[in-house]
Amino acid sequence: MTEHVLEYRWLLPATLQDAPEGRRSAVRRSTRDWIVDIAVFLLSAGLGLITADEVHGLVGATEPIRAIDQVVGALACVAVWLRRRWPVGLALVLTLVSTVSNMASVPALVALFTVVVHRPFRPMALVVGVNLLTLPVYLQLWPDPTMPYAMEALVSVLVLLVVVGWGMFVRARRQLVLSLRDRAERAEVEAAFQVTRARRLERERIAREMHDVLAHRLSLLSVHAGALEYRPDMPPRDVARAAEVIRSGAHQALQDLREVIGVLRLGSGDPEDGGGSATAGEAASDRPDRPQPTLATLADLVEESRLAGTEVEFDLRVGDPSGVPAGLGRNAYRIVQEGLTNARKHAAAAPVELTVAGGPGEGLTVEVVNPVTGGRSVPGSGTGLIGLTERAELMGGRLEYGPAPDGRFRLGAWLPWPE
Repeated sequence: MTEHVLEYRWLLPATLQDAPEGRRSAVRRSTRDWIVDIAVFLLSAGLGLITADEVHGLVGATEPIRAIDQVVGALACVAVWLRRRWPVGLALVLTLVSTVSNMASVPALVALFTVVVHRPFRPMALVVGVNLLTLPVYLQLWPDPTMPYAMEALVSVLVLLVVVGWGMFVRARRQLVLSLRDRAERAEVEAAFQVTRARRLERERIAREMHDVLAHRLSLLSVHAGALEYRPDMPPRDVARAAEVIRSGAHQALQDLREVIGVLRLGSGDPEDGGGSATAGEAASDRPDRPQPTLATLADLVEESRLAGTEVEFDLRVGDPSGVPAGLGRNAYRIVQEGLTNARKHAAAAPVELTVAGGPGEGLTVEVVNPVTGGRSVPGSGTGLIGLTERAELMGGRLEYGPAPDGRFRLGAWLPWPE
């Protein structure tokens, strides 16, 4: 839309394009301004020459009056070129001059039109008032013998009203064009802001997902690697199984990392990467997504933690886990995943109690409880629980974590479950 408005910008007068109030006189004439000014000058001169032979007045002074009228009228036509620099002053001068010069009446109307178009109400009212006050004097000096005085006065007032009305219409139209241009520019800025915001939100979502997934996989790798380090005398079968878990976990972590890097590259907006017009969300939607975790896959997650050596007591109090909404199940899965990951990091040899309960209308409650200490601690970034809190709040739920009354660490969340 902005392009269409700016395409016709040259049609706007220079005084209405970019110049601030009080500095319009310094603006150079646009192409349209030159065309209009030349046309106005030729129109004023042409109409002045037509009316020059119809000058009426004192019979004894016809020739001198006609000569003076032509000289003054010619100067008034030339003065039209100054109407953009001093519109109000020129309009007042030409109004007074046109009282004694019939040929200057057309330039005076042009100056009045300029004031109506480019100046606010008060200067316009002043110029119109001066025109109305000088009108009786003009009619006395330049009467039309073919028309009654009242009729000539009425016609003159109607001419003034037509000029003022036309000028107000042109002013309103130009202001509408400027308003549309401003609105289009604002819409363009707003659209760019929305695109940037969508990219940021999508990257934050991807960062949360990757933190949950990679932290879980890397913690498993750390546990098995630690077992190999501290138990070199393990049976070959256990060593092979731990090595297989490490190999498989590293492969899956690299695959997750490649996917997120590819999504971020496609949605980065870098023309060299071909992502200039796509957000991260759009880029992600163009790629075949892997199956997302649900509440029904919690048992596999628990079993994976048990194989890593964590004792997990799992209590699932949901009638049909497969019937849980996809978004609710995915967020509950991520909360449990982060809770088990934190338990492995900070209490690797301690048992974990996991409870998931709820139903439609009452919401879904997730609780992970484990001792504060136990085993060797694995360093972490400290942002996992913050991300979980934001995840729960985005769903309209809540998340709490900290020491429980019995001294253990408790992670609890409630997520809304629509009926």
